[in-house]
Order: sequence, then C-alpha cells, then structure tokens
Amino acid sequence: MANLRRYDPFADLARFDPFRNFDDLFRDFRMGNITREGEGQQPIRIDVHENEAAYTVRADLPGVSKDDIKVDISGNRITIAAEIKRVDEEKQGGNLVRSERYFGEQYRSFTLEHDIDDSKATAKCDGGVLVLTLPKKAPQGSRKLQIH
Repeated sequence: MANLRRYDPFADLARFDPFRNFDDLFRDFRMGNITREGEGQQPIRIDVHENEAAYTVRADLPGVSKDDIKVDISGNRITIAAEIKRVDEEKQGGNLVRSERYFGEQYRSFTLEHDIDDSKATAKCDGGVLVLTLPKKAPQGSRKLQIH
C-alpha cells in the first residue's frame, strides 16, 4: 500500500517561523557558484597564551603590511583590524590586458579574562604574524587603611 499523507493547507500557518524563507530572499543576489576574491575569507586566526603577568597573542595576517594593521585595547577587549590590498595585473606589450583589485578589511575582536595595562602593551609584526604582548593590569582590590 502506498504511503499517503493528508494535505493540510493550514499546517504551515500553525507552525509560525518568521525566518523560514529568509535565505531565499537573498538567493537571487548571489552569483551562482562564483566566489570573488575576499568573499568567504577566514577570520583572522589567533593564538592566545597566558602566564601570570601577561597574555601573548599571535595573529596570522599574511600579505598585510604593519602600516595597515590597527590594534585597539579597551579594558579586557582587544580588536585587531587589518586593511587588505591586493592588486593583480597582467600586461602584454604596452597595453594592459587584465587588472584585478581587491580592497577590504578584516577584523577580529575578543575578550580576555583580565584587564590589560595598555600603557605597557607592545605590538610587533614580522613575516605576516602580529605578536601582541599584553600585560595584565594589577588587581584593584580593596585596601585597608591604618588608623593613626
């Protein structure tokens, strides 16, 4: 015997899901399976190491010059932003045959457990790896006053 299911035209209305067709809304704006350079890029990959006094953060930023990197420290929140510029040209003879450019920005923001002493923090970029040394702020606990 065939597996038959009764059609209920109101079944979808009973199951209210306002975002059910949200992906379909943008499907027509995508260009098939063509991915342009910069689309779908991985976020900035980081490694965070901690000792008693400081955090050490290593961030992979291949092909980015140190002048195009910005680091913002706000309490225990760290933001790394990198401006990416890629220019690819092919010339044949005196005429330019093909030129492709990509300009974009990647950023990564994360929170550490302890506040950072931003006056002692250092940053160094070498070979596409950004190394941040972020000393922890001394705990601002309560202090007992001696009465004279």
